[in-house]
Amino acid sequence: MGNEQIPQPPSVAATPHPPPVQETSIADAAHRWLLDRISALWALLTDRPISLYAASVLRIGYGLLYLVFLLREFPHRDEIWGPGSPWTPALAQQLFGQTGWNSILILSDSRAYFELCYMAALVTSTLFMLGWRTRAMSVLFAVVVTSFHARSIFMTDGGDNLILLMALYLVLTACGRRWSLDARRNRLKTARACDGPKPVRSFSAQQLHDARATLTTVVHNCGILVIAAQVCILYGSAGLYKIQGPTWGGGTALHYALNLELFQPWPALSHLVDEYPMVIAIASYLTVLLQVAFPFVLFGRLKYPVLTVLLGMHIGIAVLLGLPLFSGAMIVADAVFLPDRFYTFLPRLWRRATQRTGMRRPAPGRAAGFGTVPPQGRSCVPGTKHRAAPAQKDTTLATGLASEQS
Repeated sequence: MGNEQIPQPPSVAATPHPPPVQETSIADAAHRWLLDRISALWALLTDRPISLYAASVLRIGYGLLYLVFLLREFPHRDEIWGPGSPWTPALAQQLFGQTGWNSILILSDSRAYFELCYMAALVTSTLFMLGWRTRAMSVLFAVVVTSFHARSIFMTDGGDNLILLMALYLVLTACGRRWSLDARRNRLKTARACDGPKPVRSFSAQQLHDARATLTTVVHNCGILVIAAQVCILYGSAGLYKIQGPTWGGGTALHYALNLELFQPWPALSHLVDEYPMVIAIASYLTVLLQVAFPFVLFGRLKYPVLTVLLGMHIGIAVLLGLPLFSGAMIVADAVFLPDRFYTFLPRLWRRATQRTGMRRPAPGRAAGFGTVPPQGRSCVPGTKHRAAPAQKDTTLATGLASEQS
């Protein structure tokens, strides 16, 4: 009995333990995810300019809208903005002292000065729309819109406010890179540079050029993102404001709008539409739903039908309620959400439509395939010599190129 050994419990150190759990793995993963998102955002802002075609559409649209607006109000320019306006320059100056606004139209009470400013506004809007010296014209266009908006601020509406905001935002963008006189001049300049020797830049000059290009890209991309955010805020706030009232919730808001004499450019048409209360209710609910949901559908394919319905809605507002400037400003603003591939597809779609309808026919004595092949530009590669293309090409190759271009 005394020689028996009492069994001892196994040593704690001898038992295997599971590997220690890394408590920081989740934090590391979140940290890597955050760094990846920051890197992606930085690449989006600095790699290349985004939405160049959309920016050009905004430039053309708002330049054309304001030009048409100034031409439309040309007979009434003195009563609205001139020295003969009931809102005199002295009253405008007093209001500017309280609000901080300013206008070049009140620098002088002379009628000749006002006429000169009006002609300058027409020329500025035209040149901005065409994209001639767009950097300078965008600044002048913003000054023109701000001055005319502030001079008679009590006669403005939502369309004027949106055009003012977009004119200020477009100053930041490179809206003259596509579909402009500047783009055409740059193409011709590049073609001439290909034929001559390439200028050699010093290291400091190259660094300055790269820094300028990066800064321009960042400012442009930020401007486009601000424009997109502004439109989202506009739609979202309008939808949230509508659902607070009983008329939009009850589906009768458009009924009251159609019966206001101020918004009846064609009373017979307004009364005709008002005879269908079910259509009025559906349009009211659909308007609120699209405006509230608009900021949440921009990152998928659902945005295309939403933008289409909004286009129809704005056309209806322009026709039924007599607000063409507001509707035009909203339609142009919606164009910022369409990708560049959509705008590059439009010319190809136009060529296909014209070829099918027979509007574009090949010249006499020339094959149909050769008539549709655009002239091919020569690529500019430093240190290489360009050789002239052979005059004769295989008909099969030409027909294949024509089918690809069409």
